[in-house]
Amino acid sequence: MIHLQILRKSSQAQARKQLPPLLAAASRSFSELSSEQSTRSRPAFGIAFDIDGVLLLGHSPVGGSPRALKRLYDDSGALRIPYIFLTNGGGFPESKRASELKELLGVNVSPLQVLQGHSPFKQLVNRFENELIVAVGKGEPAAVMSEYGFQNVLSIDEYASFFDNIDPLAPYKKWISKEVVCENSSSIKGMTQASSIYSQRVQAAFIVSDSVDWSRDIQVLCDILRTGGLPGRELGPQPYLYFANDDLEYQVSYAVIFRNQLLVLTFMQPSVSFQ
Repeated sequence: MIHLQILRKSSQAQARKQLPPLLAAASRSFSELSSEQSTRSRPAFGIAFDIDGVLLLGHSPVGGSPRALKRLYDDSGALRIPYIFLTNGGGFPESKRASELKELLGVNVSPLQVLQGHSPFKQLVNRFENELIVAVGKGEPAAVMSEYGFQNVLSIDEYASFFDNIDPLAPYKKWISKEVVCENSSSIKGMTQASSIYSQRVQAAFIVSDSVDWSRDIQVLCDILRTGGLPGRELGPQPYLYFANDDLEYQVSYAVIFRNQLLVLTFMQPSVSFQ
């Protein structure tokens, strides 16, 4: 059964102050979507759909989910009932995820309708806008953070490529090389000098989505956190670490439930402090 979450407009203003970041963002999205409709036809509620295992399994729609979504539009194609996609998943900018959902589900989707696990990171732009930060995860984690407004962000692939031997298992990994990372990195090209990486402390690390190379990412993150943001140097004050979500598992197209970000957190706990 499709999971629905109804947010009632009458209590929206008061509830927003108490909602967690992702639900507060959902409330704002409902307001923006509803404002596009006339006051007379605007419903008193909206719908939040989960994605993975509810509307989609991998890249395949679940059951009659496309037909169900189309019932939220009138005959002219105008939206009758505002709805959003609310998911702990992520790894791609909301604009790109909206295009993907439009193609897979056959309905028009605005980026405003997509709220992912990392969407609340937007609220930290003022704090870390020009600071060096590292983004971790599958997909395009650095692109996600750049689209939010962070000006000095590297993916963990890019960051690790500057430090020889930071990953002791790298010689046994054949799927990526330092040359490929550097050639394809727009973030690195945009920095004034690569040498600044060795003198500029990482102020925060963001787990945007599920790690692809867990052993490398845990090693690099522990080095960043234990040395105050400069791997290979003396110990220093621990930078901030943010997780997009702490779910242990979720449903994918494979029959067995997938384990994700919380495992990274579990393995890192003996090495770093969490507040």
